[in-house]
Amino acid sequence: YATVGIEPPTYQPRATGHVPDMVELMTELVERGHAYVGSAGNVFFDVRSFAEYGALTRQKLDELAPAEDTDDGLGKTDPRDFALWKAPRPDEPANAAWDTPFGRGRPGWHLECSAMARRYLGDEFDIHGGGIDLRFPHHENEQAQSRAAGLGFARYWLHTAWVTASGTKMSKSLGNTLSTAAVLAEVPAPILRYALSAAHYR
Repeated sequence: YATVGIEPPTYQPRATGHVPDMVELMTELVERGHAYVGSAGNVFFDVRSFAEYGALTRQKLDELAPAEDTDDGLGKTDPRDFALWKAPRPDEPANAAWDTPFGRGRPGWHLECSAMARRYLGDEFDIHGGGIDLRFPHHENEQAQSRAAGLGFARYWLHTAWVTASGTKMSKSLGNTLSTAAVLAEVPAPILRYALSAAHYR
């Protein structure tokens, strides 16, 4: 950011600093009947309890594949239900779990983002951005759990397409990334910023 003259974000929250916010949101969902406790320490969002589930990505619930964390013994009601809170596993560090009214464990990815968005942006805000690869399941689940809790959440979603180099997705694994320093050796920072912002976000 500094190299190309972009101001840093106002807040750069870490999930571990917002566990009480997550527990509060999870508790609201359980009390409203949109979440339930599975096996000890596991809490799941009940996708069938929320009629709007699938609205963001225009998918029908019965056509969706089961969630990735569908394992025997978790106590799920529906294989498509997603984790709000996960019981600790033996191979995880002892300090990577927190006590909650539902048991000791750690937050699910989606719960973290909804809780932090609420903390810094309020119950409803204008724009939620992210890569197109996050539309499902992450953003779908974020929207569902937030709205099921009675929050307006995001009014508009802007999903960005891949950054490409010579027509191919830019990624470290393909070895076709361009470093900021390499690009700035060719063009000044204002031109780089303009070139990146002039392309449509999709």
